Amino acid sequence: MATAELKVPSVGESITEVQIGDWLVGEGQSASKDAALVVIETDKVTVELPSPVTGKVTKVLKKKGEKAAVGEVIGYMEAGAGAAAPSKDSAPAPVAQPAPAKPETAKAEPARAGGAQRETVVMPAAARALATSGVDPAAVKATGPGGRMLKEDVQRTAAEPKPASKPAAVPAPRSTGGGSREEELVPMTPMRRRIAERLVEAQSTAALLTTFNEIDMTAAMALRNEHKDAFLQKHGVKLGFMSFFVKAAIEALKLIPQVNAEIKGDAIVYHNYYDIGVAVGGGKGLVVPILRNAERMSFAEVEAKIGELATRAQSNKLTLDELTGGTFTISNGGIYGSLLSTPIVNPPQSGILGLHAIQDRPVARDGQVVIRPMMYVALTYDHRLVDGKEAVTFLKRIKECVENPARMLLEV
Repeated sequence: MATAELKVPSVGESITEVQIGDWLVGEGQSASKDAALVVIETDKVTVELPSPVTGKVTKVLKKKGEKAAVGEVIGYMEAGAGAAAPSKDSAPAPVAQPAPAKPETAKAEPARAGGAQRETVVMPAAARALATSGVDPAAVKATGPGGRMLKEDVQRTAAEPKPASKPAAVPAPRSTGGGSREEELVPMTPMRRRIAERLVEAQSTAALLTTFNEIDMTAAMALRNEHKDAFLQKHGVKLGFMSFFVKAAIEALKLIPQVNAEIKGDAIVYHNYYDIGVAVGGGKGLVVPILRNAERMSFAEVEAKIGELATRAQSNKLTLDELTGGTFTISNGGIYGSLLSTPIVNPPQSGILGLHAIQDRPVARDGQVVIRPMMYVALTYDHRLVDGKEAVTFLKRIKECVENPARMLLEV
């Protein structure tokens, strides 16, 4: 039988080293051709290495957490050996690996999910979450690679409404003496390391300053409520507020082109196009997929594209091209409840717009105090390129567009 090498694929011109993630098919297990064998993690994207043949994995050279160069052999397969791989509906059991000592709450045996065909492995962080939340492991739907139960899975289950039940007996007070105080050392993923590097780079190489304003969301909310049903019926996507701010940001960038520019050496590069990055929470951390030529997109196209990118970010399916080359970024911390923050510029960009939670607040209108839905917005900018007057004018333009959405349609 022929032996096939499992080599690290090229995942981008600038990427020469990767980190091995979960082996979805372990030594001695079989896989059909093109089935996912192992997760390959980089500082920007996560990809799966497909099986080059139908056969059995005979040797794993690089285990989870180890680094490998692009083109390096990380394992071997024997073509035609063993039975066909399980289908996606019955994922193979993960490779058994030595685990560090854990506190008692983390010593959960692998729980059976979906009958005898699938084994759910409880990750250490998920085990701690189970212990503190009291969630029944059998009620948790595992979404991690190879059927693993993640901390996020437990938190999602804990947040779901619980059916009414009889009051439980009050447990005896727990002793605070002699409790476990163990720690867990978990290596940073390549993406987390890259995020840390970029944030430090932005703070150390740019002259960052943040200016604030607030927006009355009354008109935008009224327009959205009036047309959301017809919008959904016609375009098949919900009308959200992000499309309003993407369009408003483009109008502001046209007015203040320095915010859409970047410094390269001793020169300033002005971009005559608008590739807007939208920060979303991905499976491995915060990622910023790009809306290419957002000035050419309609409200519906913006909403549909953001929804698609966010969904694929959660499953780590974004490509490297979708995460690079933006000229300006929008970060919406309001969806997590943030009231006010100072976002950090994504270099080499010169500006980032931070959106926050909408709250009813008392404001003065025509000499009267009224309650209006208000949102704080923040612009962090590189002061080497953008002056304070320009930054304030930029935010005022966004405020004008969102408070009077017709201005964006009429381009006035």
